[in-house]
Amino acid sequence: MVQFQKDEKLYERVFAESSLYFYRNCDRFSDWQAVIIYPSRSIEQSKLHPHRSLLNGNQVHRVYLDELGDIRSLPLWVAVMVLTTVEEEQAPEEARYLLSRTRAELSPPSSRAIIEIVTTIMTYRFDQLSRVEVEAMLDITLKETRVYREIKEEGREEGLEQGLEQGRQEEAVNFVTRLLRKRLGELPQEVRSVILGLSLSMLEDLGEALLDFTSVADLQAWLKARIN
Repeated sequence: MVQFQKDEKLYERVFAESSLYFYRNCDRFSDWQAVIIYPSRSIEQSKLHPHRSLLNGNQVHRVYLDELGDIRSLPLWVAVMVLTTVEEEQAPEEARYLLSRTRAELSPPSSRAIIEIVTTIMTYRFDQLSRVEVEAMLDITLKETRVYREIKEEGREEGLEQGLEQGRQEEAVNFVTRLLRKRLGELPQEVRSVILGLSLSMLEDLGEALLDFTSVADLQAWLKARIN
């Protein structure tokens, strides 16, 4: 279990419920163990002495995320949990590193799960930002996000009404425009007008290409090369 808030009766409850569950299912199981994950020791309950035999034995394993070492040296799934404890000023860089490592090490189904988890963690940590702004901070392309996948999946369905198609295109335009503003600043009106007329496939390409842009001029050159 993961415990991120102090609970002074956590062990009483965990051991009582574990013993009761084992009692009721002893025909199915021959042993039990518990793993409890804390962000730090300060979150652990204060009264440990009554439970010393269990806590100091080999049935209960306590993990303190801030004591596991450098986040970049940890297994990927463990590193994702440690991301919750990294200092706020370091969190964006470490999150981008984990996403890069995810793409290199995992296949698409697993990598998408990690991307969603990392994005969710960072959204909670930077709650003053929108999810789109967090995704821009993490350099996540449109193609990697849930928004895009929903658009893509819906786009494969047959018999969709024209109004729905237009709605999906507008959602994608808004998404890409916000990413561009986060990266390049306010966009000229003529550039926004061109983006508004792009197809879903071109918006997908733009969502991938925008990470290489360093100025509005780069964006304008990209649009000119593909439209003219």
